[in-house]
Amino acid sequence: MNESTIFITEGDSASGSITKSRNVETQAVFSLRGKPLNCFGLTKKVVYENEEFNLLQHALNIEDGMEGLRFNNIVIATDADVDGMHIRLLLMTFFLQFFPDLVKHEKVYVLDTPLFRVRNLPARQAGKQETIYCYSEEEKTAAIKKLGSKPEITRFKGLGEISPDEFSRFIGPDMRKQLMRLEQGDHIQHLLEYYMGKNTMERQEFIIANLKIEVDKVEEPV
Repeated sequence: MNESTIFITEGDSASGSITKSRNVETQAVFSLRGKPLNCFGLTKKVVYENEEFNLLQHALNIEDGMEGLRFNNIVIATDADVDGMHIRLLLMTFFLQFFPDLVKHEKVYVLDTPLFRVRNLPARQAGKQETIYCYSEEEKTAAIKKLGSKPEITRFKGLGEISPDEFSRFIGPDMRKQLMRLEQGDHIQHLLEYYMGKNTMERQEFIIANLKIEVDKVEEPV
């Protein structure tokens, strides 16, 4: 039971790679068919009327509480882009609004997958090809410096671009995932109202003050 995991993915392309590379004895996949509903402020009636939420609730077996939870780890697996981040927020809103004990008991995670693959293709003929998967720009820079000789750099735009053979490395025993936790003193309804409620001036000012624009760096020739 401790190893049992369900991945909540977006779309068929991402779920396809995970489904083909997962451990069928301990890992399951739930594929979303688009962005979930923002359920903040809605009653639990929406869980039964919204097909996506109803299916997810039954897949987890949490209708009557955590006692029947089928999986010890609930892992949200979305693309590392704006749409993927939005889906994470919508899913977290769903859990916090209707099943906060899942978060309080540290059952919900977000999957970390690499942003870049760096490999020294010229060394393939000598049987010394090395591939490094990087989770940040800093890791990519270090990998380029290590491999040298103009390595091939692949930017994974989405989970669907990672092949099943590669994906198996990222959801195995060394899986990197971030635990979704509530800090001591956090008030759930206040958090949800601030981030998922009406678009107030306070939230607009927060977004503007914390806005970051990321641009892929162009590497200089080695």
